[in-house]
Amino acid sequence: MFTEKSSNLMGTVIRCGVAHPQHQALLDEAFNRLREYEHIFSANDPSSHLMQINRQAGRQAVKVPQDLFDLIKIGKRESLKAEGLLNIAIGPLIKLWHVGFKDAQQPSQDSINRTLPFVDPNNIILDEEQQTIFLKEKGMEIDLGALAKGYFADQIMAYFKSEQASAGFIDLGGNVLTFGKSPRETSDAWHIGIQNPALPRGNNALVLKINDLSVVTSGIYERNLKRDGHIFHHIFDSKTGYPVVNDLASLTIISKQSLDGEIWTTQLFGKPAAAIIKQVNQIEGIEAIVITKDNQMATSQNAMKNQLP
Repeated sequence: MFTEKSSNLMGTVIRCGVAHPQHQALLDEAFNRLREYEHIFSANDPSSHLMQINRQAGRQAVKVPQDLFDLIKIGKRESLKAEGLLNIAIGPLIKLWHVGFKDAQQPSQDSINRTLPFVDPNNIILDEEQQTIFLKEKGMEIDLGALAKGYFADQIMAYFKSEQASAGFIDLGGNVLTFGKSPRETSDAWHIGIQNPALPRGNNALVLKINDLSVVTSGIYERNLKRDGHIFHHIFDSKTGYPVVNDLASLTIISKQSLDGEIWTTQLFGKPAAAIIKQVNQIEGIEAIVITKDNQMATSQNAMKNQLP
């Protein structure tokens, strides 16, 4: 039997479904795990394990749970790639602007200049043996918002599969992961809508039909700050201290693992739409759909197929 459950967590509505004889027990456990992940990984909860690291910046290393250590390790590796936009040390810049929150502001150039020295991922020190994280400079903060939901989705799907569920999905708001056959569609494929950035939420630019894949979308159309005729969104370039400027309204990555989708949507978002499609066409295992600010759409070679090659 297939059953769904939803809950408000992590600043969004999370929906989850599973096909299993003990479906309710699996869903209850899934949401228990998601609440635990939120307590470990949140950059907005003062009591989270991640915030313990940030509070000890410049002072001492902090021993952390294995899940958190592993994701920070992946995040640092990706943050050190020269061409990508992902930077898990970007916390001070995110808090300076606070786009998407009631106290959002356009900071002064002086404030930005003072903040930029604290967003260097080289200063995140990992000790594998002790399983500790140390931020070398006081004022540094790790923010895993660009990665965490993908990691959570992969973990929940792995749990469902370990319990021999026949199908399942999780939707964390802009991040959907599926496995098995959809119980609703006659084609057995899951139908995943891609938001039209020019229209209110719920209006799709297209609908993908997928099986055993992740769909992750990042866009500039929901969280933004309007000041003096300018619109500032929440996807930042940690080299300039400002939201990235290009022709993108949204970028969707289709991949096997949701974490890969999170990584690539962030890494690639700093590039023009045409450059993204050109690059993705040369990367095995991912596909892309870009929608530009003037509402034009482009896709990588196999993005509209039911399965990745």
